[in-house]
Amino acid sequence: MRSKSAKSSENLLEELQTALSHGTVAHRVETLRRVTDLFVGNAVDYSDDHVRVFDDVFQCLIEQIETSARALLAERLAPIAAAPPKIIRTLALDEVIEVSGPVLSKSERLDEATLIEIARTRGQAHLKAISLRRVLSEALSDVLVTRGDEDVVQSTVSNPGAQLSEGSLADLVTRAERDDDLASCIGLRADLPRHHYLKLVAKASLTVRRKLEAAHPELADDVSSVVQEAAQRIRAASMTRQTERARALVKSLHEDGRLTELQVATFAEQGKFDETNAGLAALAGVAVETAETMMIESRVEGVMILAKVAAMQWSSVRAIIALREKLSGGSQSDMLTLRDAYEALRSSTAQQVLRFHRMQQGATPAA
Repeated sequence: MRSKSAKSSENLLEELQTALSHGTVAHRVETLRRVTDLFVGNAVDYSDDHVRVFDDVFQCLIEQIETSARALLAERLAPIAAAPPKIIRTLALDEVIEVSGPVLSKSERLDEATLIEIARTRGQAHLKAISLRRVLSEALSDVLVTRGDEDVVQSTVSNPGAQLSEGSLADLVTRAERDDDLASCIGLRADLPRHHYLKLVAKASLTVRRKLEAAHPELADDVSSVVQEAAQRIRAASMTRQTERARALVKSLHEDGRLTELQVATFAEQGKFDETNAGLAALAGVAVETAETMMIESRVEGVMILAKVAAMQWSSVRAIIALREKLSGGSQSDMLTLRDAYEALRSSTAQQVLRFHRMQQGATPAA
């Protein structure tokens, strides 16, 4: 005597044959439901061959069925790690977001190439669903940041599993100058590199100052002091072990008389922001915080002031400027024009500007 489960499987097979040959849409939908129940209930036990069979069956059953049935199938298959890959891809490519959304946001079966293809070609609703995935590679995040609207970009940046490339971060920090919400999202990321964080804070501080001064003009001086103190606290809180090690190394080189202009230029050519900043500060005889502020300002004159005080050659200054541009993602400067300006800059003028800058920042010369 055959078991109840064997009879059930046999009945389902008969239903499947009927549905695929001449069944109505309603019959197909009901058969799809039963096949889905069978797969979901035993997914962990199926071999690759079994999964391929289910894949083919699902592909046949979803032809000419209503959206709600496809959406239900997507909802049920999306969380299953061993879901049939072909039907997952088919559902992900569906133009109806109710169908593709669950798979785009949850399915671990989707390959990177398919996700990038969809991110490059579909609308904002599809991009938003992708932005919610547990993990986003740099390549995928780049597409979302480039093509996404404000909602998609903020969702991507707020996703702790999103890996953001140096290029995307530079672009986002620049865009955040005009978007306080985006600035907040970026600033809360634990993996935001220090140079981007400092630039973001510098711009946000200016925005806050302007808003507060506009609301309370009679308190403008007090507001300025409060914002400056807040920026200094944020700067201190953003200090990383890497920054501390870099500053300690430069301090040791300087105290031993081994810190030279060539060494600072080498740091810059190697893309080492913290070492370059600390080295420039030491040679210019200013606090590292003062140099850091001047390094991350949008205008390059701050770097040239420090370099002139340190009596640097243009070749070294050019390396530092190139480092700033690489890290900020900004447009390339006209180096010939900057060289002429640097050579025309007097050391006495640079000293006067630096004294004024230190007074404004409340900093003291480095010991």
